[in-house]
Amino acid sequence: MEHSILSLLPPILAIVMVIITKRVLLSLGTGIVVSALLLSKGNVSEGVAILWSAVKGIFIEDGALNTWNVYILLFLFLLGVITALINICGGSRAFGEWAMTKVKNRAGAQILAAIFGIIIFIDDYFNALAVGQVARPITDRHRVSRAKLAYIIDSTSAPVCVVSPISSWGAFIIGIIGTVLIQHKVTDISAFTAFIKMIPMNLYVWTTLAMVFIIAWRNIDFGSMKKHEERAISTGVPYDPSKTIQGGVKDDLPISEKGKVGDLLWPIIALFVGTLGAIIWSGAKETEGKITLMEIFGNADVSEALVIGGLFGLFVTISLFFRQYVKHRSVERGMLFTGIKVGIKSMMPAVLILLFAWAIITLIDELGTGLYLGSLVEKSQLNPAFLPFILFIGAAAMAFATGTSWGSFGILLPIAGQIVSVTDISLLLPALAAVLAGAVMGDHCSPISDTTILSSTGAACNHMDHVMTQLPYALVSGAISAVGYLVLGVTDSTILGLITVIILLVALLAVLRKYNQSEVRTG
Repeated sequence: MEHSILSLLPPILAIVMVIITKRVLLSLGTGIVVSALLLSKGNVSEGVAILWSAVKGIFIEDGALNTWNVYILLFLFLLGVITALINICGGSRAFGEWAMTKVKNRAGAQILAAIFGIIIFIDDYFNALAVGQVARPITDRHRVSRAKLAYIIDSTSAPVCVVSPISSWGAFIIGIIGTVLIQHKVTDISAFTAFIKMIPMNLYVWTTLAMVFIIAWRNIDFGSMKKHEERAISTGVPYDPSKTIQGGVKDDLPISEKGKVGDLLWPIIALFVGTLGAIIWSGAKETEGKITLMEIFGNADVSEALVIGGLFGLFVTISLFFRQYVKHRSVERGMLFTGIKVGIKSMMPAVLILLFAWAIITLIDELGTGLYLGSLVEKSQLNPAFLPFILFIGAAAMAFATGTSWGSFGILLPIAGQIVSVTDISLLLPALAAVLAGAVMGDHCSPISDTTILSSTGAACNHMDHVMTQLPYALVSGAISAVGYLVLGVTDSTILGLITVIILLVALLAVLRKYNQSEVRTG
């Protein structure tokens, strides 16, 4: 059953169930069980053993601790505790009050959140969680829904990381590109130069970023996002109180009246500086020979750096807590333990979803879902001019079904190289760029994607609310990008592809403005 059409059943079943039932854990659990039964060919006892192996692999790999996964979970708990203690110290309240004097409207709050997302480009995990902590007090005060904030975070994390050479993503992608170039004896360009040349060819990135700023600037929404925004504006509550919120501190915590803006900013700055410093330290430690930024980011252990940064941020947060305890007597010592308990509890929904997502991704990988989808792309016998378009759609489908853009990169980038090497090698860079763009798009649409999960966590938004509100936006951006890749492939011109995207975005803005005006008149 491996590498066959049946390998599509578990991810499709999980995705359909999660969209229909809105019960993420039940849907992922069903997909996990079906995957195990397919791998065991219906043998229940063997299926249980396969299932246990997948769960065990989250924590233990090759007889040693799976530090990547464990460190990501630890970082989530650390961030939950930091968030709770910042709230207790009054940092979020003070920052929100300060932001109200500087950011005058909803559009400004959304644009500021998008700018934060672009600036923090080191790693998508760190981006998704850190931006939410900084932007949430501002967007909440201006009655921007958490669903909108999650969309902004998700649309400025992976898209920026995938075109940034100085990021964990950039280092990973450049490594694969280097292998592809060597395999096909392309010697007139380096992997780094190829990556830089591909940046303007990543049409989905530029379409998505443009969409974020257009929608924020014009306050135009459509689909289910419009309902979330209308509720936030009319009630002042930025989320649906009846639903589970990932990463949100829902307990009624005591809040200090002596809190300052620094009680929020200093922990976030410490988190950022600590993480960046740990990335540089771990990367330099593993680099042999000449030390460059690219080598450092390529060799760094990002998950370990996140934990080190998280511990540094927690240390600063606790220091600020005791400063208020000693100097102002505005908090009680017992509140520290309350904050720790509430912070850990607040991250449990996100951690459970992430654990289930990791398990199903492992089983889907064993079934060969990605390899099967990749083989379909490789076997497509169409005009080479359509290859960027086909690879974009294929990568989007793979990332959507598997929940991982990195896995899609690893499978489809070499396949794209094989296809163009026997058809038209001049299309190598557009083809590779189309794979990167499509994988990010599919990742945006997938409810089982870890970056989607962490974006809803960072925004303290219900996960399925984020998925269902972002989906129409991602599909529109994807459709515009797909047309751009058709033009790019046929004309062999990146500039014409970008011009096509710009024209379609202008047309979209005109349509959305008319739609909004008609809604106002009928309303």
